[in-house]
Amino acid sequence: MARGLEIRQSHFPGRAPIEAYGDGGFRFADMSHRGSILCLPSGIYGWEPADRAALTEGDFERLLDEAKSVEVLLVGTGSSLQPLPKSLKTRFRELGISSDPMSTGAAVRTYNVLLAEDRAVAAALFSVE
Repeated sequence: MARGLEIRQSHFPGRAPIEAYGDGGFRFADMSHRGSILCLPSGIYGWEPADRAALTEGDFERLLDEAKSVEVLLVGTGSSLQPLPKSLKTRFRELGISSDPMSTGAAVRTYNVLLAEDRAVAAALFSVE
């Protein structure tokens, strides 16, 4: 019997530098992804928070599951800087994670440098057009 369209969550099972960003997505590991991404020690995941302007702890559930493997979280907030909610910064600090919001371009560049240095880095990157 023929199966219908199967939709799976986007996931690249490894760490890879971000080769390019823009046009609503990212390119990494000779692949591309349309939309925002979450780069963790366990891999790169498609990431779409419910409200970009009001991030919550629930938006970072996958990161919180891997908190022991992350020291620095870079949050690429799009084309302009958007601060993280105080409650979220406090939660990350409690877990020993330094969280730094910045434009997506700056976050991509910083992520690539820290990744090349084999640092315990994660990135939550909003796509930009």
